[in-house]
Amino acid sequence: MALASGSPLDRLLQGGVGAQSVILWGPPGTGKTSIAHVIAATSGRRLEQLSAISAGVKEVRAVIDKARDDSDLYGKSTCLFLDEIHRFSKSQQDSLLPAVEAGWITLVAATTENPSFSIIAPLLSRAITVPLEPLADEDISDLLDKAIDDPRGLAGGVTIEAEALSQIVRLASGDARRALTTLEAAAFASQNRTQVLPTAITPEDVGAALNGAPARYDRAGDMHYDVISAFIKSVRGSDADAAIHYLARMIDAGEDPRFIARRLVILAAEDIGLADPAALGIATAAADAVAFIGMPEGRIPLAEVTIYLATSPKSNSAYLAINAAIEDVKNGLTPPIPKHLRSAKGVGYKYPHDDARGILEQEYLPTKAAKKSYYKPKPLGAERERAALWQILKSLIRGEK
Repeated sequence: MALASGSPLDRLLQGGVGAQSVILWGPPGTGKTSIAHVIAATSGRRLEQLSAISAGVKEVRAVIDKARDDSDLYGKSTCLFLDEIHRFSKSQQDSLLPAVEAGWITLVAATTENPSFSIIAPLLSRAITVPLEPLADEDISDLLDKAIDDPRGLAGGVTIEAEALSQIVRLASGDARRALTTLEAAAFASQNRTQVLPTAITPEDVGAALNGAPARYDRAGDMHYDVISAFIKSVRGSDADAAIHYLARMIDAGEDPRFIARRLVILAAEDIGLADPAALGIATAAADAVAFIGMPEGRIPLAEVTIYLATSPKSNSAYLAINAAIEDVKNGLTPPIPKHLRSAKGVGYKYPHDDARGILEQEYLPTKAAKKSYYKPKPLGAERERAALWQILKSLIRGEK
């Protein structure tokens, strides 16, 4: 756990040896702002808050100047909580370095995007990165119970039906802020409906407060890559239900359907391959259909090809073959092309159609290269027959007995 005893974050909270700046990386509603407040309060630091959405270098320098004065004149430490740090440019992030290095501020930066890609290396090297996971359903449920009873929340002015509570927990998807916002809106809807206090929040009140769960998905952020990765791996793993689930998440979040279709075409060639040669044509047809009819109807061919590919036999033999051949070429395996195969001086070439079988013994690769075996068919689906045929073809072409 991020707050486990002796962890880097725990040392920062205690202000002890090894305490340093921290980057809190996680999805919305996982407690990044709350952790910053706890760090400041527990360690006795003065808390300054800025958001990278609205603040610039000028605001950062003002905080740093005050922090330096407080440190030099009064011996006070400052904790700067900078939300959405990934929205800062490189030069804006650079402006934080002198203060962090000098110890005038303890930086607590929050981001929903992978710090390795969104935060400059000098700043990363001077801070600990703490990944935060979405809250468990049990934690969200406990939070809602407290919010209903706490004087700072609804102060016992409402009750909530079990089904409505479960509905809010499900809609929250591990986001505490979303859960509390939904609870507050549902309580307001319930009070408007009954005009009496206390009132009981029903599933209908939750539905009135929130027509649908806002998708936790950023087409430029980590969730975009996580969901498409889960989608591809589910199809590759032959789990049609999981694949359809991730497809639904992408569609609901407004992902470009052409992007999904392109990934399915690639997957059909890479992972289904010769085990079902029809898969590539079907995936390409679905991509054409999506481009032709658009959304929301495009979801249907996307679902159709997703299920088809997930339930198809799998073979990556073509993928492995071309990769191995390219690797050999890059490493210098480019022997002279046999003279009888060359375009201008193809003397001695044997025309396969002159044989009743349509195949003749002939050198297509020089001896050294011919010993390489790139295509290694798998005994799966339609490729099972191709594997047997390939053995026969090789023996005839190369004169093997």
